[in-house]
Amino acid sequence: MLYLLLAQAFRDIEATTKRIAMTDSLATLLRETPPQDIAKVVYLIQGRLHPNFMGIEIGMAEKLVVRAVANATGLSIDDVQNYLNESGDIGSTAQIELDKAFHGIEQPGLAARVEHGEALQPRGQAFTVADVYETLNEIATMSGPGSTERKIVALSVLLRRATPLEAKYIARTVTGKLRLGIADMTVLDALALVYGGGPASRPIIELTYNITSDLGLVAEALERGGVDALRAFTVQVGMPIRPMLAERLGTPADILARMGGECIAEYKYDGERVQVHKNGDTVLLFSRRLENITSQYPDIAEIIRSTITADTAILEGEIVAVDPETGENRPFQELMRRRRKRNIAGMAQELPASIFFFDSLFVDGRDLTGMPFLERRRELERIIMPSDRSRIVESTVVHSIDELEVFFEAAIEKGTEGIVCKAIGPESTYRAGSRGYLWIKYKREYRSEMTDTVDLVVVGAFYGRGKRAGVYGSLLMAVYLPETDTFRTVTRLGAGFTDKDLAELPRMLEPHKISHKNPRVDAKEHSDVWFVPEAVLEVIGAEITISPLHTAGLNIFRPGSGLAIRFPRFTGKYRFDKAPEDATTEQEVIEMYQSRIKKIAS
Repeated sequence: MLYLLLAQAFRDIEATTKRIAMTDSLATLLRETPPQDIAKVVYLIQGRLHPNFMGIEIGMAEKLVVRAVANATGLSIDDVQNYLNESGDIGSTAQIELDKAFHGIEQPGLAARVEHGEALQPRGQAFTVADVYETLNEIATMSGPGSTERKIVALSVLLRRATPLEAKYIARTVTGKLRLGIADMTVLDALALVYGGGPASRPIIELTYNITSDLGLVAEALERGGVDALRAFTVQVGMPIRPMLAERLGTPADILARMGGECIAEYKYDGERVQVHKNGDTVLLFSRRLENITSQYPDIAEIIRSTITADTAILEGEIVAVDPETGENRPFQELMRRRRKRNIAGMAQELPASIFFFDSLFVDGRDLTGMPFLERRRELERIIMPSDRSRIVESTVVHSIDELEVFFEAAIEKGTEGIVCKAIGPESTYRAGSRGYLWIKYKREYRSEMTDTVDLVVVGAFYGRGKRAGVYGSLLMAVYLPETDTFRTVTRLGAGFTDKDLAELPRMLEPHKISHKNPRVDAKEHSDVWFVPEAVLEVIGAEITISPLHTAGLNIFRPGSGLAIRFPRFTGKYRFDKAPEDATTEQEVIEMYQSRIKKIAS
């Protein structure tokens, strides 16, 4: 398959503002993809070469790609950098500069090029998806002395062969800034249409993805054997399971009503959720975004080797920073200092961590995800040897509002964020990749009238004025709708940012900037700048009210109106550990509003 066909599909997808049109374009692309390229195409659609958990990233900085573009075109590095400064997009920069080279503008020393329709190749020879994929994979795996220069040379050679359009998406791919805004769920929809016989196959396709976390693998199996081929997939150590997520409710009464009058309540620590995979002495740690973060926590990996008695296991836990002098737990923001590439061992000494286990999904060859929670909990207790820095989360079974409140207050006293309440009936299986009321978070904040913080997704921005001229004055924030895999706006956020935040936000959000509203975003407001839903920020507000300007909860409480968070303020927490799909849901905001109305009425 020619890479040009993939680049053309990316161009069309990037131009669309409707999610259905995006899905249709993806389906058309997949139909045209030959079997040998299907996994490669799916990974490239995701903007990567392999699933996240393999930890293989191209990771070339923009300044290196600028050098490669200069080499490929014969232009000076300064000329390329100047255009990048103007455009803010390395892909458009590569496209424009290759186009200049094609037309013979400022191209000293550049070999003659041949025009063939839309394609532009030396000697008229187009290259394939496999050509591009293999070259990018070689670049990603280069290491050792001189590897940086070798990467620049390899990318330069690739760009010399590329058309301007191909160069645009190659440059974006190598820097991890594809900007298409294609969610994994949208790819699953397209796979169901092309290989699954229609939407009815969607649940089993998603289930297979949830237990493998490998979209290319799922696509290959579907193309080869249809839906029947997916039934052979099982949970495996080394392939992270997409995490089960919790909803939230505002009162113990609502929680117990949802759970039939009883549940198990656990402390909710302010740390980083991890999935632990153990196979003998080999330990892997995966973040909630399915990234392999084992190298960031060598001390935790060593603790796990001596703590888990099972030979093979997949467990879930929370890594929490520990004050080395007092032994007390420290906030999440301090733990994030551990996420680094250099001086990892030194930071482990300076800021040690503990791990608190809360679920078991696989033990010694047995898949536990279909078991009720209490059975999984008993298996966890059987294989964990507690220590000062490794133990099972504090928990208790509650049957009344008073019992839940007492346990909650004890959790707050211990410095936790609150509690998580979990169903304990026969239905309490582990629902990989799903969010529901089998797990419910209960937190309380004392900084405002709003009872809890929310994690919102940046979907747009408004230019600042006065003192904020030159930076973003406010951000358009949204909640997530799992049912439709879309985002609805709920507030404009402008308070709580430090001067440093305001200076950094444009740079931080630049990789996600697009020219129009993303097809997954439902918004009434017309933002000055639009973003692919990616960045997640923690926000607190005064209250939730009905608003004609926002789309969260649209038409539920008043025709033509949605819900809005009034007087929102950034708490200072950038939730880099959360994917946009992990953000606060529309239903959670609806529940929070309903809870407030109930309190007013009573």
